[in-house]
Amino acid sequence: MDDIVEFNKKAWNKKVDDKNRWTQPVSAEEIQDARNGKWEVVLTPCKPVPSDWFPDMEKADILCLASGGGQQAPIFAAAGANVTSFDNSPRQLEQDSFVAKREGLEITTIEGDMADLSTLRNDTFDFIFNPVSTCFVSSIIPVWKEAFRVLRKGGTLITGFVKPVEYCFDNELYNQGIYTLKHSLPYSDLTSISEKERIRLFGANEAVEFSHTLEDQIGGQLDAGFHLIGFYEDYWEEEKIKDYMPSFIATRAFKP
Repeated sequence: MDDIVEFNKKAWNKKVDDKNRWTQPVSAEEIQDARNGKWEVVLTPCKPVPSDWFPDMEKADILCLASGGGQQAPIFAAAGANVTSFDNSPRQLEQDSFVAKREGLEITTIEGDMADLSTLRNDTFDFIFNPVSTCFVSSIIPVWKEAFRVLRKGGTLITGFVKPVEYCFDNELYNQGIYTLKHSLPYSDLTSISEKERIRLFGANEAVEFSHTLEDQIGGQLDAGFHLIGFYEDYWEEEKIKDYMPSFIATRAFKP
């Protein structure tokens, strides 16, 4: 697989066509609630982001990073923010544009790789919202460095990511609720299993995933210059492992 970015772009375009839950636009009622100051969003599958993690939304310059799908970006725009949605999937960006047109909102959409924000100027945004998505890039260190660069001093990055332990288990047994260690970390769909096994387990067109160490996920933010000022864990309600441990982490990081 020579071009992971292009492969995953096609995979997420297909998820829009398949009506994946993370590709479905918010309703007109949710937009009206956001206009009235009543809204919440998630970084991880279930737990709403604490309200005090957000800046004053009125006229805040917000980057929704790898967050297309017609969900968070329209909510933020309806709440009064100036929103840029940057995503690898043009079909996901179309969902943001669809809601913006339907509701009379302004959202700037940019197609691109989350690890390369070179189309964006330094010190442009007050706030970056990055829901679980770094599992789709082979290295996350460039993501943190780019996020730090485009944030203004005093700005914050909030992000959600998968705990690396999720990728240790035998995939077939995992789906049966049997947690047998099989894969060493860091895990990659491209090297930890064969292509034949990847297709059998996930399908030929499913997005390719990578685990990342906590050193890169958390330490990488610190090395980029961020100060961590918020943290919580979350569960994935569709998997049996929720009975034993949370699978996701959310962090809030400050650019001093």
